[in-house]
Amino acid sequence: MVDVTVMGAGAFGLAVAWACAAKGAKVRVVDPGGVGAGSSGGLVGALAPHTPENWNDKKEFQFQSLIMAKEFWADVEATGGVSPGYARTGRLQPVMNDRGLELAQARSETAKDLWRGKALWQVISADEAGEWVPVTPTGYLIQDTLTARMSPRGAGAALTAAVLARGGEIVHEGAAEGKIVWATGWQGLLDLSQEMGRMVGNGVKGQSALLQLDRADLPQLFADTVHVVPHADGTVAIGSTSEREFDDPTSTDAQLDAVLERAYAVVPVLKDAKVIERWAGVRPRAKSRAPMLGDHPTRDGEFIANGGFKIGFGMAPKVGQVMAELLLDGVDGIPEDFKPGASL
Repeated sequence: MVDVTVMGAGAFGLAVAWACAAKGAKVRVVDPGGVGAGSSGGLVGALAPHTPENWNDKKEFQFQSLIMAKEFWADVEATGGVSPGYARTGRLQPVMNDRGLELAQARSETAKDLWRGKALWQVISADEAGEWVPVTPTGYLIQDTLTARMSPRGAGAALTAAVLARGGEIVHEGAAEGKIVWATGWQGLLDLSQEMGRMVGNGVKGQSALLQLDRADLPQLFADTVHVVPHADGTVAIGSTSEREFDDPTSTDAQLDAVLERAYAVVPVLKDAKVIERWAGVRPRAKSRAPMLGDHPTRDGEFIANGGFKIGFGMAPKVGQVMAELLLDGVDGIPEDFKPGASL
């Protein structure tokens, strides 16, 4: 007997499956495209927090997820024997002007309260940071110790191995039995919009690139809207675009070239690194911009976990936890803003 069937093998689907399996449930994951066939099979893997101000349920949920991520991914790796490439390496961002410096210093104070001493947001000089820094006009940088990185493909493989080790199934097709969770990405949001007769979510395309450059133990950089993420395997990921309109969801083009040029401008050492892969995919964005979690709006007795958008893997540990508690224990710890009604 299958206790939980998860439709979709992306970040949310696999996290829910793992969290349920870790609680002793028999799980089945069904995805015709296979593990990470959508945006969860990308390159970037930036697990970065929102700014520590104007706190709300989404920021608190993400904060809790980022804090629990180290233990979550360690358990996944210990169970399945596959590394997700996780490390909490922190992040550096340039301070662009005097107003930005004032704002960054104010946020360093609010972070002490909102992040409750579990991570730092602080201003440092570029000289303190060393050689791996983005260009900063003021000579100052924002450093946070909450940001982490993981390999999206490694994480998918690690979750797959862990679910299988717990006796679960991951198949291209199969019957939906037990509690059913729909984690079907941007296409699922489009299908739901069609069912509802109004837009409840859509897809936003992103393009990224992978460079051969070993900076494995160094922090990720964020400058001029570009993520620069060193990975454990001697590569650096660069991303990404945000495209509301597109013809081909998997093609790369001049928009990625522009992202790379911006990356070269803010981190000049990247110019000498070889581009070894260009990638594009479409991320699921709910109308509310928050994840859509809880009772499915059109399927009685079924559930939904969708809308990770740009922070799917960052949210995944907490999403898995609250969905497993809802499915298996009947405990509803989902923020009201995340429930499907918020997007309808």
